Amino acid sequence: MAPTTKKFPNVTLFLFIVLILAAIGAGAYLIAAGASQVLTGLVMLIILLVAFYILFALKVANQWEKGVVLRFGNYQGLRGPGMFWIVPVVDSVAAWVDHRVMVTPFNAEKTLTRDTVPVDVDAVLFWMVWDAQKAALEVENYRAAITWAAQTALREVIGQTSLADILVGRGKMDADLQRIIDERTTPWGVTVQSVEIRDVVIPRDLENAMSQQAQAERERQARVILGESEQQIAISFAQAAEFYVGNPTALHLRAMNMLFEGLKERGAMVIVPSSALDSMNLGALSGVVALAQQSTRTVEPAVVAQPVSSAAEPVS
Repeated sequence: MAPTTKKFPNVTLFLFIVLILAAIGAGAYLIAAGASQVLTGLVMLIILLVAFYILFALKVANQWEKGVVLRFGNYQGLRGPGMFWIVPVVDSVAAWVDHRVMVTPFNAEKTLTRDTVPVDVDAVLFWMVWDAQKAALEVENYRAAITWAAQTALREVIGQTSLADILVGRGKMDADLQRIIDERTTPWGVTVQSVEIRDVVIPRDLENAMSQQAQAERERQARVILGESEQQIAISFAQAAEFYVGNPTALHLRAMNMLFEGLKERGAMVIVPSSALDSMNLGALSGVVALAQQSTRTVEPAVVAQPVSSAAEPVS
């Protein structure tokens, strides 16, 4: 709950100081005018009483809050926002209730899930007071009560949920927490707007095991995809083989294309199985391959030595 006492507003302090100065000034003026001491004291006393009344009777509530006023301990009403008056000694402002949206972080440490896994869960609660009277009179400290209610609700939801549902279905868990907490706080004049789970911490060993499981699952999917690709390739080869059986010319052209692709790089070596020489008629192409390899060889030019004249000029 907000503090039951509040500092004096600036306007109240200002008026109190002005009245004190006015009482001093009035007393000095009456003494200078030759007034009796009784009259001077009476005037100063009245001004001082008005000053103290304003100091304790004038209250100011901010735009987002309301004051709960009690008279002789009984509920009198709500005051604010803005300036309002109370009767000193008779009335008292028991609480200042804030109507803005509040943010309360809470957590559940080492709580077992439905499948007996200890987890640490951190969450944030967004709530606001919609009835200041209930918040002040129905519960001693509504802020602390909301925190404890949210924490117990979080532990209850975790105990009814498996680890997989906590990690994947956070939206459903947030909705369940909001519903449970709102049911508990509505009699206190508090409504819950939303609950958001920030983090879920699991044991390190379990985290490593889950990581290995995910990695194994990815490898399994990769192998399945590779097997399906091999199957599709085999089907395509079978269909091509059926086509080449009835069309040897196409098979011959395909063999020439394969040799051309292999000989595009200078100095490339083409290895062809012996069985393919007969099936794909590659024997007739061996001369072409040899000719292509011969043409790729570079012949170094011969170096011819030129005679150099060594005759020397006679010296005179």
